[in-house]
Amino acid sequence: MKELIEHIARELVDEPDKVSVKETVDGTLTTYQLYVADDDLGKVIGRRGRTASAIRSLLAASGAKTNTRAVLQIES
Repeated sequence: MKELIEHIARELVDEPDKVSVKETVDGTLTTYQLYVADDDLGKVIGRRGRTASAIRSLLAASGAKTNTRAVLQIES
């Protein structure tokens, strides 16, 4: 999932070299921290948060399949 989040974010932003994802696992909870450039933050979040919501939906579907919970935090 880390690679998928990174790939999606790189395709959305203007500065793909500044995209990175940090994965933290704590039992059944996995937290993904997505880092992007300040100017690209709006592109990753999307209008009314729709893009971020779509990425979170992918994480939820993946987590349901493996009985884990995933959280996405978007930071600049």
